[in-house]
Amino acid sequence: MSGQSLLVPGELSPTRSVPGSIRRPEYVGKPAPKPYEGPEVQDSDTIERMRIAGRIAARAMEEAAKHIAPGVTTDELDRVAHEYMCDHGAYPSTLGYRGFPKSLCASVNEVICHGIPDSTVLKDGDIVNLDVTAYIHGVHGDNNATYLCGDVDEESRLLVERTREALNRAIKAVKPGRQVNVIGRVIESYAKRFGYGVVRDFTGHGINSSFHSGLIIPHYDAPHATTVMRPGMTFTIEPMLTLGTHEYDMWEDGWTVVTKDRKRTAQFEHTLVVTESGAEILTLP
Repeated sequence: MSGQSLLVPGELSPTRSVPGSIRRPEYVGKPAPKPYEGPEVQDSDTIERMRIAGRIAARAMEEAAKHIAPGVTTDELDRVAHEYMCDHGAYPSTLGYRGFPKSLCASVNEVICHGIPDSTVLKDGDIVNLDVTAYIHGVHGDNNATYLCGDVDEESRLLVERTREALNRAIKAVKPGRQVNVIGRVIESYAKRFGYGVVRDFTGHGINSSFHSGLIIPHYDAPHATTVMRPGMTFTIEPMLTLGTHEYDMWEDGWTVVTKDRKRTAQFEHTLVVTESGAEILTLP
């Protein structure tokens, strides 16, 4: 694996503005969101609105990813996604969520999730995860993917490729009548073939008018995750696989999560709705 130096915090740019005409989620400007008290099964109107939010989130992530290259800052990727969402009438869901200061998460190399975009400059051989969520018409669409920056070593490239495959396999396991623990069982059994760690403390989640509804989707084999999937349920699957341990440390910023052994990690995510026969991906560009 690459012997590059470990990541350190960079400098934050000023908070980006959102046009006043764009509807904000209720949690903006508050310490925390209101607890979600609605159903996990959504009606057809909500699902259609989530398709719109998901499509904007996916396209914003694609636009930001086009700028990934050695010498580019993670803050620049944030700017691109922020402007795309605002230009399409969507609010960047992460901006102001529990105080998060930016419009996407940018997690480089050993960062598992929730990396804050800043003056960090991407280097040749890095891998970077972009996590983008859009809020429009009262609902959220959430997705992420891990990208290669320049000439990436084979071990890291395979980790990224196999993490994407873990998500694909998990999506295929979604069926009404099954418990959600089948999702983590599929991911963990696949990851174990390669000796990868599977992050346990950060999970997929219910999503709808709430960014995180309270429904938990573990990515490891969790016997306690007995919620039965039903048509119309909406949630994310977002496996995080590591080259070493699944254990983590948290930076002083209270957001940035890094592998305890500082080995690299990758993640992929889609927002889904359970259908009569399987799952529909709502975060397609």
